Amino acid sequence: MTLTRESWRCRRFLAAVALLFLLLFGSDPLAAAPPELRTFPAGPIYDYRWKLLELALAQTAAGQVPPRLQPYADEITQNRAVTLLQAGAIDVIALGTNPEREARLLPIRIDILRGIVGFRLLVIRSADQPRIAAMDAQALRSQLEFGLNSQWADLPIMRANGYSVTTSSSYENLFVMLSAGRFDAFPRGLNEARRELAERHAQFPDLVIESSKALFFAFPIYFWVNPTQPELARRIERGLRLALADGSFRKLFEAHHAADIAALQKEKRQVITLDNPNLPAGSPAPDTSWWWPAAARTHRP
Repeated sequence: MTLTRESWRCRRFLAAVALLFLLLFGSDPLAAAPPELRTFPAGPIYDYRWKLLELALAQTAAGQVPPRLQPYADEITQNRAVTLLQAGAIDVIALGTNPEREARLLPIRIDILRGIVGFRLLVIRSADQPRIAAMDAQALRSQLEFGLNSQWADLPIMRANGYSVTTSSSYENLFVMLSAGRFDAFPRGLNEARRELAERHAQFPDLVIESSKALFFAFPIYFWVNPTQPELARRIERGLRLALADGSFRKLFEAHHAADIAALQKEKRQVITLDNPNLPAGSPAPDTSWWWPAAARTHRP
């Protein structure tokens, strides 16, 4: 009888411990995030993306220490990063969307860059400025050769809109190729072009931002996780929505892009709008109100 009572007490104790563990960890999104999250891409130009992820994780930390972000150290292509995310060697990537990525990965469908990457300035050789400034939209499409990375999601967008594109699998090599005359223009996001040229001015003093034109297409940038990590995805999404609600998302965005926004507001550019036929169904329309309000737009087909 004593043994039976003790066994019953033991079972009750174990059941209570199991229930407590389930309540504490079983459905808690905090448990979905390891102490360290490996991220891609890396480099100063991507600092904002990871500051935003840190903000989202801090918003949902509930008094705990948020996971530390560890950039993936090896130089890899975007396609390789997708494969490594699927394999569990990377935890979070921040890249543009396309149907293939949405089929293979789990996106958090909040555009972390508010459409700004889809606003493309043209990096060109300075000697070509007069020639390009004199072109209309049709001439730009038919007479210029553009350069892009062969694995970037914007490559099929440019080609679908009738632009001729030369490719390289190396990002850095695109600057070399442009300077050498292999193509005429390198489209870079409003948030990318000035910084990239400033960092490479000593090596490529002949490269400048074309002063009269820009391209624009819907190109949302998402955080992506492995489909086996839905709790991590929910935590990131909840953190982003909390940051939107309290204004900290916008504050961070504007702090990181203030110079680019100010420059855009002073410039008068012909903005050529492109279709994005690879935009997956259900993608949110770009909300550019933080940096390019509707009243400031002058689109050209």
